[in-house]
Amino acid sequence: MTILITGGAGYIGSHMVLDLLATNEKIVVLDDLSTGFTGLVPAIVPLVKGDIGDKPLVKSVIENYGVNAIMHFAAKIVVPDSMTDPLGYYLNNTAKARTLIEAAVESGIKNFIFSSTAAVYGEAGEMPVTENTPPAPVSPYGRSKLMVEWMLEDAARAYGLNAMVLRYFNVAGADHAGRSGQSTPRATHLIKTACEAATGKRNGMSVFGTDYDTPDGTCIRDYIHVSDLARAHRLSLDFMRAGGKGTVLNCAYGHGSSVMEVIKAVKQASGVDFPVSLTERRAGDPPEVVATGEKIRALLGWAPAFDDLGVIVADALAWEKQLATAALNRPV
Repeated sequence: MTILITGGAGYIGSHMVLDLLATNEKIVVLDDLSTGFTGLVPAIVPLVKGDIGDKPLVKSVIENYGVNAIMHFAAKIVVPDSMTDPLGYYLNNTAKARTLIEAAVESGIKNFIFSSTAAVYGEAGEMPVTENTPPAPVSPYGRSKLMVEWMLEDAARAYGLNAMVLRYFNVAGADHAGRSGQSTPRATHLIKTACEAATGKRNGMSVFGTDYDTPDGTCIRDYIHVSDLARAHRLSLDFMRAGGKGTVLNCAYGHGSSVMEVIKAVKQASGVDFPVSLTERRAGDPPEVVATGEKIRALLGWAPAFDDLGVIVADALAWEKQLATAALNRPV
């Protein structure tokens, strides 16, 4: 049987494809290519260009490829953008996800893995957070994802859909073998931005807020290597296939790094002292977001292979350097 990966031509989705191919899984990718790249999907993997909100298309893909599980990555993901375009985020992340879930239920799909986010926690009153920390998102992005979590919870109760919700913390790095990485122009992820500054693609970078209640005044985040995240999805699917019941899992290492610590790591790895400007806070940025990561380790036996900021930065920097010659697009 086949796994449908929505958004499989994007950053995280393409790493999921690589991970599943390594275990000889059959895959089909559905991506509208608004931010994805065909060249990040190996040619042996079927790639259907289309929208997850197109229910007839989704159902035809499920039927034509014999899909029996869905991993849903397709979404808008930039927190500041969601503050200025909330309705766009509710359309892409929530309304279209509802259509995808309906197509899955109507097609008899039993296992569904959803790409959620630590943004559902907002400015949590406790740190580190656990899966029992009450969600309190402060951005439309976080709210759009939490709404999908609720829909999946209700679909599980009403229709028997087995749904695993993986709440990502700050995903970074790139495939250790250099086959994929963060490729989106004008990306806002910190490590990506710093790597662009280090390679001369930006004239320096900005730090948004230096007066947070943290040791150096800048935001702290729990950075997780994208390949470790992909492995968490594969283990989730193995667990569900073996009869395990879907649940909510935080995908995190259990410790954080500040903005300034990340910038220092990128400067050290690159040997480039790029300029950094200090500016005002951005709306929707909590001071600190770190999780324990204990539940996913206990339930799935997940053991990160790249839990080191230096490794994450080195992989991201290596990908950034090869982007100029990477074949990001192929005919569909």
